[in-house]
Amino acid sequence: MSTNIQNLASYDPFADTGEDTDLKVSGYIHIRVQQRNGRKTLTTVQGLPAEVDQKRVLKAFKKEFACNGTVVQDEDLGEVIQLQGDHRLKIQQFLAQNGIVSKEKIKIHGF
Repeated sequence: MSTNIQNLASYDPFADTGEDTDLKVSGYIHIRVQQRNGRKTLTTVQGLPAEVDQKRVLKAFKKEFACNGTVVQDEDLGEVIQLQGDHRLKIQQFLAQNGIVSKEKIKIHGF
């Protein structure tokens, strides 16, 4: 009779499996909206290509949409553009019209 029973083996479901869950999905630009307080919202843009200057894109966004914004450095996601207000569809149209990225590569999240 064998003393090695499979059902009694210790298994930790929360243990690190060694697989890295990479938050950066290559090739896609993610546009999200976050609720702040009350009616205030924040639009974030992440995943812009490395050859695109984030500061110049932010300056164009601020001028085009008449809002304030900033570039935030995140340790997991890299540089993320934050804009005041809900500008998801406007950002998608802006990026597609100016040839920065194709419309199929943009994913819009929220609400």
